Amino acid sequence: MGTLKLDNVHAFYGKSHVLHGVHFEVGAGEIVALLGRNGSGRSTTVKTIMGLVEGTGSIRWRDGEILGRKAFEIAHAGLGYVPENRDIFPTLTVHQNLMLGQKSRRQDGRWSFDDMYRLFPRLKERQHTEAGVLSGGEQQMLTLCRTLMGDPELIMIDEPTEGLAPKIVELVADYLRELKNRGISVLLVEQKLTIALEVADRCLVMGHGQIVYQGTPADLRGDAYVRKEWLEV
Repeated sequence: MGTLKLDNVHAFYGKSHVLHGVHFEVGAGEIVALLGRNGSGRSTTVKTIMGLVEGTGSIRWRDGEILGRKAFEIAHAGLGYVPENRDIFPTLTVHQNLMLGQKSRRQDGRWSFDDMYRLFPRLKERQHTEAGVLSGGEQQMLTLCRTLMGDPELIMIDEPTEGLAPKIVELVADYLRELKNRGISVLLVEQKLTIALEVADRCLVMGHGQIVYQGTPADLRGDAYVRKEWLEV
């Protein structure tokens, strides 16, 4: 199992300097929550790891440098990415969307269609339905499952609970626990402190494009200053 390690990562959108020397790592089988206000650099961090934004510094995965590689190469190296905008294929059915998540037709990955339908029974009920007519919560479930069908070792998830009803948020939390049980590493970008504190092993807080705090969920719960300064709106 691999470790993801960022060292002095800077990233730019055009001339705008967004990340300023980001350092952190995600260990094998660990859930790390990346917290912070909107505009703090969390999504840019994940996109830079995934090869979607240009960066400098070093991003190592399983002891190999991945900064500068193409997104599809990074995906094939075992990193999964669930973007914030739920990129589903609206005219394809739920089942077809899941099929597209597979890297190959070989069925020797960790995850099967049955696993997905067990995790989210609602998807099973709607497996022959076009994905475009699903609710926001169902589309989020589908995006999460489609990424898993590619059998990643580490999965980066950007704001999975944004705009979802509390009941669906709890399903997402169950999904994250299932990943942990199977030894999958997770980098979770979240604004909701509750879910992060519930499922994460460690919490990182970003501000102004840098990591300003690292600690356990218990540490963060007990640190009112950090929460007020960097998290509360």
